[in-house]
Amino acid sequence: MPIGRRAALALPALLPALFSSRPARAEGERLRLGLLHTLSPAPFYLAQDGGFWREQGVEVSFRFFEAAQPIAAAAVAGDIDVGVTALTGGFFALAGKGALKVIGGGMHEQKGYELTAFLASRKAYEAGLTDISKMPGHSFGLTQFGSSFHYMMGRLAQARGFDLKSVTLRPLQSIGNMMSAVRTGQVDATMAIASMARPLIASGEAKLLGWVGDEVPYQITALFAPGSTLTGHTEALRRFCAGYRKGVAQYRAAFLRLGPDGKPQYGPETAPAVAIIAKYVYPGDPAAESKIKDGVGWYDEDAALDVADVRAQLAWFSAQGLVKGKIDPGEIIDTAFMPTR
Repeated sequence: MPIGRRAALALPALLPALFSSRPARAEGERLRLGLLHTLSPAPFYLAQDGGFWREQGVEVSFRFFEAAQPIAAAAVAGDIDVGVTALTGGFFALAGKGALKVIGGGMHEQKGYELTAFLASRKAYEAGLTDISKMPGHSFGLTQFGSSFHYMMGRLAQARGFDLKSVTLRPLQSIGNMMSAVRTGQVDATMAIASMARPLIASGEAKLLGWVGDEVPYQITALFAPGSTLTGHTEALRRFCAGYRKGVAQYRAAFLRLGPDGKPQYGPETAPAVAIIAKYVYPGDPAAESKIKDGVGWYDEDAALDVADVRAQLAWFSAQGLVKGKIDPGEIIDTAFMPTR
């Protein structure tokens, strides 16, 4: 066949690529995302299932963890390329050494969204612990010192005007242990996400004293990356963030609309989103839909990062002696990849 004819026949196949509005693919770009195997990273599940990263020319694989701190450690060790988790004392310590940077927002404790419940054991409640302000002299179960639970308890103490040192903090290593301890009265109080808290409240095994978001709104999780990704995979990270923002948009459309009564208002986007999230978090669970709707947390539009709150968290952990040395917040936050509040 003459060369000119072959070229003419090939032209129609090339036109979509030439005029496509999608970004040029970066072949071979792969990023490993570290995250908790829970409901909180729901927009990432939507982005993966919807092919939003593939559209950007990036292949993303998930690596699941059982706690926040190991995700940060894995990023430093080079086992993952990007992570999303709660900001902890351990995270800030690593970031302060130049190993990690916060690059985007995640789940936000927000007034009006019942995400994290403050629970009292039935025994403690019946003995008079009927309000968060009555915590002095009582015990509080958390995963470990320097955790997000430690931070939330500290912020609540400040908001309610009592000294955190008046509360006995009991590190229990896992969320499951925290639930067992409050249910059996081994601790007077603890915290739990709504989907875990509501069954205890309904059964009377624990008493609800309040919702963290109503008391102290804050940036509970954030997107971060190690220096090796920031400098060695800059363009891939930008594409990753674009796909993530699309996942957040789908999440917000499905779950974050409120009706005139202030209660969640669901639409045609909700059922498909529930089905996708359930595959990752509650496979085969007939109660998956109610658990997901009960555990929905707030994500700002475009997953914007609350920079002021990240600075406030760093200041609190430093003041508690959980982060050693002086750390410049500007050195651990990179706003080049995602919007800010």
